[in-house]
Amino acid sequence: MAAQKGKDLLLKAGDGAGGFVTVAGLRARQIAFNAETVDVTHSESAGRWRELLAGAGVRRASISGAGIFKDDASDTLVRQTFFDGTIRDWQIVVPDFGTIAGPFQLTGLEYRGDHAGEVTFDLSLESAGLLAFAAL
Repeated sequence: MAAQKGKDLLLKAGDGAGGFVTVAGLRARQIAFNAETVDVTHSESAGRWRELLAGAGVRRASISGAGIFKDDASDTLVRQTFFDGTIRDWQIVVPDFGTIAGPFQLTGLEYRGDHAGEVTFDLSLESAGLLAFAAL
């Protein structure tokens, strides 16, 4: 993947009709994929090296972002999602890589503001089900 502009990585929320809408102007964002391992090493493992069971661990994705909301509707959607504790579909667009979409729970939402600046937010999402990947 060639170098890309950070602003081109987008975070979108499900609109309830099968589509997605961009909810905020994210100035910083990150997505991380992790998988737990299942150790199946036994007394006869070759050279006593650890053996892992392929495809058996729990996989998860974490997304974090910081920025400003683009409008009142976006702020309301994210805030209400947090306070309701609902799991909704989200989509992450990674330029020249693909899109990741699926259910996530909003696990963190922080607001802050400087005296001479705008109000900003930080949010954290954790995967809550099967994610789909589509290459661009």
